[in-house]
Amino acid sequence: MNIITNPDKLRGFAKHIKVEKVSRRAILKSLGIAGGLVLAAPVMSRQAFAYETGAGKMPHGTVVDPRVFVAIAPDGIVTIVAHRSEMGTGVRTSLPLIVAEEMEADWSRVKVQQAHGDEVKYGNQDTDGSRSTRHYLIPMREIGASARVMLESAAAKRWNVPATEVKAVNHEVVHSASGRRLGFGELAADAAKESVPNVEGLKLKDPKDFRYLGKGEISIVDLRDITVGTAHYGTDTRLPGMKYAVIARPPVTGGKLVSFDSTDAMKVSGVEKVIEVKGWPWPSKFQPLGGVAVIARNTGAAIKGRDALKVVWDDGANAKYESAAYRAELEEASRKPGLVVRKEGDVDAALKSADKVIVGEYYLPHLAHVSMEPPVAVADVRGDKAEIWAPVQSPGGTREDVAKTLGIPEDNVTVNVTLLGGGFGRKSKCDFALEAALLSKALGAPVKVQWTREDDVRHDFLHTVSVERIEAGLDKNGKVIAWRHRSVAPSIASTFAANTVHEAAFELGMGLIDMPFEIANVQCENPEAAAHTRIGWFRSVSNIPRAFAVQSMVGELAHATNRDQKDMLLELIGSPRIVSLASVKDPWNYGEPYDSYPIDTARLRKVVEVVADKGGWGRTVPKGHGLGIAVHRSFVSYIATIIEVSIDDKGKLTVPRVDTAIDCGTYVNPERIQSQIEGAAIMGLSLAKYGEITFKDGKVQQGNFDDFPVIRMDEAPLVTNVHIVPPGPDTPPSGVGEPGVPPFAPALINAIFAATGKRIRALPIGKQLEA
Repeated sequence: MNIITNPDKLRGFAKHIKVEKVSRRAILKSLGIAGGLVLAAPVMSRQAFAYETGAGKMPHGTVVDPRVFVAIAPDGIVTIVAHRSEMGTGVRTSLPLIVAEEMEADWSRVKVQQAHGDEVKYGNQDTDGSRSTRHYLIPMREIGASARVMLESAAAKRWNVPATEVKAVNHEVVHSASGRRLGFGELAADAAKESVPNVEGLKLKDPKDFRYLGKGEISIVDLRDITVGTAHYGTDTRLPGMKYAVIARPPVTGGKLVSFDSTDAMKVSGVEKVIEVKGWPWPSKFQPLGGVAVIARNTGAAIKGRDALKVVWDDGANAKYESAAYRAELEEASRKPGLVVRKEGDVDAALKSADKVIVGEYYLPHLAHVSMEPPVAVADVRGDKAEIWAPVQSPGGTREDVAKTLGIPEDNVTVNVTLLGGGFGRKSKCDFALEAALLSKALGAPVKVQWTREDDVRHDFLHTVSVERIEAGLDKNGKVIAWRHRSVAPSIASTFAANTVHEAAFELGMGLIDMPFEIANVQCENPEAAAHTRIGWFRSVSNIPRAFAVQSMVGELAHATNRDQKDMLLELIGSPRIVSLASVKDPWNYGEPYDSYPIDTARLRKVVEVVADKGGWGRTVPKGHGLGIAVHRSFVSYIATIIEVSIDDKGKLTVPRVDTAIDCGTYVNPERIQSQIEGAAIMGLSLAKYGEITFKDGKVQQGNFDDFPVIRMDEAPLVTNVHIVPPGPDTPPSGVGEPGVPPFAPALINAIFAATGKRIRALPIGKQLEA
């Protein structure tokens, strides 16, 4: 599969960069280079939602794109700095690969170096929102092209020939007329003396000449280390004299420490000290919850010491939070008018005149991230300087928060980014790094704070609980003439500001106000819902409940009108067009300009048609099997999924086959696209089958994989086929990491209905198939 792109048109979607030479010794030293060429590309600001800005700047903030460094050493080694965090998406490979492609570097002679947290130098470093490739494809190409042109110019001057007669080819510059060749290393010093070209005049490579991009033949740079167990994750950090800590935290969000007795904890072999950890009143962004830290010579001793603590907590205002009662509150709210956030036509009148009204209430509980590596951080605070080692998705944000928490200059904080053993949005929040920094300052020694799995589940920034109520009115011909969708869920904004009862604009823009169906009368509402625990972004965020509700309703409408699911879906999507959101005040579009990334129903229809073709929609399946389909646009990508389920006489569910079609625009690495969609299928099935965090007396009732399971290998889909829709010549890149999750659950539920005739409206499936 080859990348399809017209570079000149694509550059129209991106802000141009200004490539600069960098000669500061600190930069050269940090890259391990003595002499040579170093370039930096500060990308111009773009308007996008800044996930780290807090409620005061929500929903829009200015995201400053990075100064991306590329260097060529005298020995020819090209070093490219990766400013984003690696958690399995391949971003540490894909972004540098773009630079290498454009500069004609030999990938085997490229070294990737992880950037420290530094938003002054690198700009926004938040690895979330499925935006790395869509924001940096063109900037990375332009800095690579700049390096190539400077190398070619240096070679031409040395040979005293016109620059038009030389060409960079696979780590060398070649003069074809004479056969002379010079390696990149031989030219690095001379290239450093060349003027940096104006990017507007740069000629980017023709895609037909690509050696790497779009081919899927390059393995991720960390693959060998991960495979043989030498990769460095957060928990692998060891420092001389390092102490080990675990923390007893308030079991209820907003609770606080009253008192503790450490007598028995101090009797545990290896325990050295027990101290209080400062907590912040809730809500407090990503500040620590506070509690009691047990300091020991190893993590095992610290855990045993914590188990022996006697702690008294004041549970505070959320002590009565209980899941079943709160669900009932949300359901009641969904049945009453709420804040109108989109209105077209007259829904009330259309529903009254409808021949039939189909009503669906869909429930999704809180979800925990449970990435394979629980939160962990090492801090070494000495005087007014701090150094952090941690698996963080937002190293720049971590640096800023550590500086503010310790009251020291940001320039005095160094954040070393390790590999992340999964993230899914949890590790965008740096509370665990702040805990380590506070303890290191108090102890005057390096400290590792390790969260256990129970800590991870019970003190997570959870995915919000949600009730989605949809009323669809049909005329006598079965055509949908009215659509009212009420979404009720506590908001992520509650993490930043008290008394938040409505969802933020960015949450409303995830499958609610941007619903793409061609229906004359549409009204979307957002009734109030207060948060009682920490809420955070989670892979695909609010798209999960919205896609579940909207696409499940499509299945219900198909059944009510005796229609095929796919046909019903395409009828609702309607004619190929650009969806107008004129009735929505300041609609959120994943931080992208709507003219560049509109809601294009032709692309939405296309992924439905592709997956229906490739997935064999309508094929005959065995008894007890069923097919379900769903489609969703998120992170400005279009994804459709078909799932085949098998359900035996005892209600046991298996998934023989999944087919997903994705239109993510111009793409870089199809192997990583396939990997992420396969992972989304596993995660989607796991969440739909088992995912549920419940509360009683304000406390999370789950703690580990025994009561918050993830699917095992023998439960995973047997086959997952990924079908990448080739982009048009002027289609900009869009997201991949997150969009695969939302359509999975509704496709699964629609398939279960096809197999059993049973409609499921609440997740997880749990024992509903056996009932």
